[in-house]
Amino acid sequence: MHILTKTLALLGSLTLLTTTHTMANTVIEEETDGGALVKIEVPDEWNGSLVIYNHGFALTDIVPQPPSLGPLAARQLDQGYAVAASSYRQNAWALFRTKEDLQNMMEVFRANFAEPEEVLVHGFSLGGIVTGQAIEKADIGNVVGAYPACGAMAGSRNWEGGLDFRLAYDAICSAVPGAKIPGGGRGLPARFTEYPFSTGDLGAALQSCFGLFAAPEERTMDQGERLEQMLTVTQLPESFIATSIGFAVFGLSDLVFAPDKLNGRRGFGNIGVVYKDADIDATIRRVPARMGAQKRLKRNYDMTGKVRGTKIVSIHTSADGLVIVENQQVLADLVSEDLLTVGIVNEGEVASHCGFTEAELASGWEELRGWVDGGSQPNVVDLQDSCLALEAEESLAGPCRYDPEFVVPNMDGRIPPR
Repeated sequence: MHILTKTLALLGSLTLLTTTHTMANTVIEEETDGGALVKIEVPDEWNGSLVIYNHGFALTDIVPQPPSLGPLAARQLDQGYAVAASSYRQNAWALFRTKEDLQNMMEVFRANFAEPEEVLVHGFSLGGIVTGQAIEKADIGNVVGAYPACGAMAGSRNWEGGLDFRLAYDAICSAVPGAKIPGGGRGLPARFTEYPFSTGDLGAALQSCFGLFAAPEERTMDQGERLEQMLTVTQLPESFIATSIGFAVFGLSDLVFAPDKLNGRRGFGNIGVVYKDADIDATIRRVPARMGAQKRLKRNYDMTGKVRGTKIVSIHTSADGLVIVENQQVLADLVSEDLLTVGIVNEGEVASHCGFTEAELASGWEELRGWVDGGSQPNVVDLQDSCLALEAEESLAGPCRYDPEFVVPNMDGRIPPR
C-alpha cells in the first residue's frame, strides 16, 4: 500500500488497546431507522451506566461494518458499563448527521434494555468533536462525563487550517513539473470520489515538489527549499505533510461538494489572513467564504461551551500534526474550568496522532470515572500519577508523559484568524 494511502487510512482505523474481557455479555448489532449500523454490548452484571464510543474520520466510501466499541471497551465492560457505538451515515466530516445517528442508536438501546442511569461519551480525533456535539445537542440521556482524546474540538477552525495547507501548497508547488494538484480552494474540482485523482497521484505530486518520500540527501536543493518553506508556513512536522495535505485535498473536497454537507459552497476563506512567510503572504490565492455555507459548517459543528454540567477530561498528544494540540486551547476558552481538565502528553520530538500509551489512555478514563462518581476534579498531576500506578500495578504499557508544565499554544498562532 502506498505510504500516503496508509496515512489516510489511519484516520478511520484507530485502535490503541487490545485487552480482552471474559464476562458473559449480551451483544446486539443492527441497523437503525436512519441507516447507520450500531453495536451494543451489555455485561450481565450491568451497573446501569452506558459508555458511547465515537469513531474517527474516514475519507472513503466503504461497505458498512458494525462499528468498533473503542480501545477501552474491554476495560469498561469489565467495570460493569454497557458500551455502544454507531457508524456514521456520512464519510469524513460526518457532523451534519452524527447527532441523529447517536439518537437513533439510543432508541435501539432503550428498546432492548432500559434508560441508562448515566451516560459517558468518548471518542478520538473526529470522534472528539462528535463527543462535544453529543454533549451539547443530542438527546441521549443523562450525560455526566466525556472523554475526548486528540479531538478536533475547534471544529471549523481545523478546516481553515486545511484551506491554508492546500493554498500554501499551490503557491509553492503549482509551477513545479508534475506537482500541480487540480482544484485549489475547494480541494478538487469535483467531489473526490467522482474525480480521477487518487492518493497515488497525490503522492507523486508531493514527491515531485518536495522529494517527500526520498531520503533528505536524495532531494534536490530546490525540493529541500520548497519543503522547508512548507514546514515554516504550516508549522507541521515533516512526517505529517502527506497526511495533512491529503486531508486538505480529499477531505476538503468531500466537505465542499457533498450534497448533504456544503453542496458546492465553500464555508471558509482566507481574505485578509496574514501568513508567517512573506513570500506566501504575497502570492497565495485569496478565496472568500460563502456566508450561508460558513454558518452551516459552524452549526455542524463548532462547540458553544454549553455542556450542561458534563464533566470533561480531554487529552491530547503535544506534537500532533493532523489534529493540532491548539484545539485544546479553543476548548478551554469555551468550557468552564470547573468542568474541564485538559491533559497533554508531551511527545518531545516524536510526533503522533493519538499516540497514547495504554497506561496514558486508561489513566484519563479512570480519573474521569472517579470524578463522575463523586471524587474531586483531577488535574494533570493526577493523570500522571494514575498513569504510573496503572503501569506498575496492571502492567499496562507506558511510558507516562503527562506534563503539568505544558502550556497549550493559542490557535491563532498556528491557524491565522479570519
